[in-house]
Amino acid sequence: MKKDFLSILDISREELINLIAHARKLKEERKVGVHTPVLAHKTLGMIFEKSSTRTRISFETGMYELGGHALFLNPKDMQLGRGEAIRDTARVMSRFVSAIMIRASRHDEVIEFATHSDIPVINGLSDREHPCQTLADIMTINEWLFRTEGIRVAWIGDGNNVCTSLILSTILTGMEVIIASPSEFAPKNEIVSEALRMGAKVRVVTDPGVAAADADVIMTDTWISMGQEEEVEQRKKIFMPYQVNSDLMSKAKPGAIVMHCLPAHRNWEITDEVIDSKRSAVWDQAENRLHIQKALLVRLLA
Repeated sequence: MKKDFLSILDISREELINLIAHARKLKEERKVGVHTPVLAHKTLGMIFEKSSTRTRISFETGMYELGGHALFLNPKDMQLGRGEAIRDTARVMSRFVSAIMIRASRHDEVIEFATHSDIPVINGLSDREHPCQTLADIMTINEWLFRTEGIRVAWIGDGNNVCTSLILSTILTGMEVIIASPSEFAPKNEIVSEALRMGAKVRVVTDPGVAAADADVIMTDTWISMGQEEEVEQRKKIFMPYQVNSDLMSKAKPGAIVMHCLPAHRNWEITDEVIDSKRSAVWDQAENRLHIQKALLVRLLA
């Protein structure tokens, strides 16, 4: 693997297969209380410019179960929050910790950290991508549907950073992704074009029913990402036709599953009856953040 994991395309198809296989092994071992301290005396510095539930808990728990230690770092409590240059923080942290996970507002910040760091840097979320989430999503699809090749995924809603990582991941997985978004919230043309040039099967439409037709997976995300709180009413009005409900699920294949990376605004982007149904893979999807990130940490650090 490359030194860093900043994008889903920082790994190859073979590496993805190996990561998922290792993650499933770690998941089974955890069920019976087996934890091998392969990262003993390793420390992960975790910088959170944006708040988090799943990213923080999964990385912190993962490092502990692997025998290492994780440090929660709020930029407001660091010199980084008082104007220290990113490159200086990265150089100093490289002398103290074994790896850095950063959850940043801007993807450029993640790249700058990695450029000036001598240790692995993991993108825990940026405005461009959320590759750790996509690793968990791919693992979940494998568990529920036993493959990714030829799987049709319908993404319903905002063409955001999670959507970007999903689009790019099709190059590795062989999945087909159809995105249904309001035209002003569709994924960026350059992202779609880049994926198509690399052999992805990606299509963008505005009708959620078209995207959901014969889909194996219906996937959605919050309409209100962090920093967009002032746009709540406007976004709710625009996105309500893109709600994942029983009617939309009926257009998918009979065995289709539903996924949501959370947090969910229930009865906005997804209804209670869908997220709590037997077709919901949401809770496995959330749990798999822990297992796949443990596999990633081992691959980068062990």
